[in-house]
Amino acid sequence: MRALLPLLRTGWGWRAGSPAAARLPRAKSAGPGPHRAMAVYRTEERGQLYSPDYRLFFKNVAGHYISPFHDIPLKVDSTENLFNMVVEVPRWTNAKMEIATKEPLNPIKQDTKDGKLRYVANIFPHKGYIWNYGALPQTWEDPHRKDKSTDCCGDNDPIDICEIGSKVLSCGEVIHVKILGILALIDQGETDWKIIAINVNDPEASKFQDIDDVKKYKPGYLEATLNWFRFYKVPEGKPENQFAFNGEFKNKAFALEVIKSTHECWKTLLMKKCEGGAINCTNVQVCDSPFHCTQEEARSIVELVSSSPNKGRNKEEEQVWHFLASDSNI
Repeated sequence: MRALLPLLRTGWGWRAGSPAAARLPRAKSAGPGPHRAMAVYRTEERGQLYSPDYRLFFKNVAGHYISPFHDIPLKVDSTENLFNMVVEVPRWTNAKMEIATKEPLNPIKQDTKDGKLRYVANIFPHKGYIWNYGALPQTWEDPHRKDKSTDCCGDNDPIDICEIGSKVLSCGEVIHVKILGILALIDQGETDWKIIAINVNDPEASKFQDIDDVKKYKPGYLEATLNWFRFYKVPEGKPENQFAFNGEFKNKAFALEVIKSTHECWKTLLMKKCEGGAINCTNVQVCDSPFHCTQEEARSIVELVSSSPNKGRNKEEEQVWHFLASDSNI
């Protein structure tokens, strides 16, 4: 067994203290774009996709199982606006895939409600999710902490992120993104921040530095995003969602402060300095966390999950289209 190394605190991201783990390796540039990251993380499927038993586990570059919630650093570079994003839902898909925050090692799974797999509705003219949707690792919206700007507590999840680049990404990809802005959704009385970002390797990424650039170069996208979040639960018989700041998108500087705050909340969670409830904090690389486990223990956790395909579907369940009344039309 390897000796545990102290944790290095580099910028906002926490990493195991070995030189190899202290920074993400990069391949040499293969063309235009500021960063061409190597495939630092890999995934391993267990169970059949689109079934309640499906799990997508993560491995680091050494092939060791890790938690995408706790072990992937938040920031790629402590001096740049460059963050890791864990992709949960590819654009134009409907299956509500998410990091399983209450399970050890936090694999991605499809959310369920009342025993049924969850899919977001198609609300004309939008098919499924209208961005690549995911989460920022090493962040946590504390449900016991009231946000000063929204006057609501957090939703008990990593902070959500909408990636607006041109490429349709894959579930489980870990990409580098630039933060552009943020939207404050109020979901059933809880603050549910939505970060707006772009893949740093997108062909047009250099054009985007702040939220106003989204308005300039992708006109209509922010309006569509606001309406998507306002109405996406209406087909389930729920009321329209509400927003802080009257639905105004805040800029990059505001977003970075929110991210910093949720990262601090995550630190207190991992150090057992606050009440985490059912959140599972098992991790492999945050070595001074009381929830740290060995590589062998992580492997045992994964091996307990069935790897045999079951009677799940091999493609997404078809979703009907919903056309909302004119006063609620997207």
